[in-house]
Amino acid sequence: MVGIMAIVAVSAWFVLADDSDAADPSATMDATQLHEVTRSGFNIMVPASGELATERQLEIRNLLEGRALITEIVPEGSFVRKGDTLLRLADDEILDKIKDSMDKVKTAESNVISAEQTLAIRQSTMASDLEKADLEIEIAQLGMKAWEEGELLSKRQSQQLSIQTAKINSERLQKRFVEAKSLVEDGHISNDEFDQDRIKMIEADAKVKEVELAQKVYEQYTIKQERAQKESSVEQSNAEKGRIKQRHLAEIVKIEADVESARFKLETANERLTDLRTQLDACIILAPGDGLVVYASSLSGERRGRGDEPPPQVGTELRQNELVIVLPDTSRMIASLKVGEALSGRVRPGQPVVVFSDSRPNDPVNGTVLGVSVLAEGGGWRDPNRRDYTVRVGLDVDPEFGLKPSMRCRGEIVLGRVDDVVNVPIQAIFRKGPVAFVYVPDEGGFAQKAVKIGLSSEMLVEVRDGLEEGESVLLRRPSPGEVVSEIEMATASSRPGGPPSGRPTGRPSGRPGGTKDSATKNKTTKTEAGTAKADSKSENTAELSKKEAVSSAPEATG
Repeated sequence: MVGIMAIVAVSAWFVLADDSDAADPSATMDATQLHEVTRSGFNIMVPASGELATERQLEIRNLLEGRALITEIVPEGSFVRKGDTLLRLADDEILDKIKDSMDKVKTAESNVISAEQTLAIRQSTMASDLEKADLEIEIAQLGMKAWEEGELLSKRQSQQLSIQTAKINSERLQKRFVEAKSLVEDGHISNDEFDQDRIKMIEADAKVKEVELAQKVYEQYTIKQERAQKESSVEQSNAEKGRIKQRHLAEIVKIEADVESARFKLETANERLTDLRTQLDACIILAPGDGLVVYASSLSGERRGRGDEPPPQVGTELRQNELVIVLPDTSRMIASLKVGEALSGRVRPGQPVVVFSDSRPNDPVNGTVLGVSVLAEGGGWRDPNRRDYTVRVGLDVDPEFGLKPSMRCRGEIVLGRVDDVVNVPIQAIFRKGPVAFVYVPDEGGFAQKAVKIGLSSEMLVEVRDGLEEGESVLLRRPSPGEVVSEIEMATASSRPGGPPSGRPTGRPSGRPGGTKDSATKNKTTKTEAGTAKADSKSENTAELSKKEAVSSAPEATG
């Protein structure tokens, strides 16, 4: 942008000179208006402007969650070392919250202990009840085994013995009855004795039938009944154990949930206490590294965000996560330069740059392009069509040089270099459509001469064809009366930018085409230059000249 303004200024000066000569075409030619064509080398540079910044900076923010009031703050512009106190915030509310939080932690710890003890008691009770249930199961199983291997066999043996005894007794009484019958017939015994023997025989027969029936009932019914009772006792014991275990597990699950809830509340209380202690530590902010103290309110972005708010001071209330202080590392400075969209594609990392700070305009600082921003920045409402890219330039400068962030600066980005070429000042080049030409002295005036231009810098343009070393060119646009010949557009159009074919044509009859518009434009430019303001058309012309001049910059060497 600085380069564009320089071109416009030169153009304005040139137009002023043009008007004065137009007033007197026969005036003596000033030697400074002519330039002798030379052969030399020059750098191809892109001018840019911007501001200084640091490659690395530390941000100090308010980390408190609630209300934060400044009670102490380091003065802006101070240089601090790592560990120095930068900021103190009021901690009364946090201390009260810490006390409340400690009480909640103690309550939560008591609840955890109580819940854990209840769980332990329930688990112990469950174990005891399960042991009792196991004992009942074992007793039932032993009862079943005792019945099968003891009572059942004993009962069967007893019944078998009763049957055998009853049968033997019945047989004995039957024999006795037979004998008694013979004796009663012989008169040896009385009828009463005979009847008694008969009764005993009948009773013995009945006894046999009784014990046999008892055995049958026992085998068919009683054994099944007793077996079912024993098996049911075992099953009931097992079922009771399951019910006991289920009841206890349900209680244990509930108590375990209470324990987890109590532990979670304790953990939450501890975390809250830890957070509050961290907040308390955040009330005293120490410098994380060495640097120059810059209030965030002094930064352009923060000023736009905070409006007309004063810088932070004692009593200022801060928002959560608000940027308060910035500690730029001035040992590694960079320049953030703005380059137009048309030229941004020519800038590459590693290209050399010369930077001049407004604070020390006569002391150049060497630098290197670090990178170009991905997105362009708009010109805002003042220039909505403008698009600039930010070029980050690393500076090779000693910290004692005195550079600080936000200082204005300008830079010259070296795109390349040409050596040993014919060149003329950039203000000597004019255009008619696609044709570039210069004005050379001829027959007491000036003739247009087509040239083929190459690379250029802000001040010089390479002429690849059309001029020879030692020729003279005019550094301004001549007045219409001074033009003795113009280039033939038909010939020039067939060879755009190429060398002229033969001698230019003679003086045209009447005013050359476009002269009226040029004179009007020159007068307008003269008026604007008198007030130190460039005309918009002149600016566009200068900008176009600059873009065309550096359009072939990648072809440069060096």
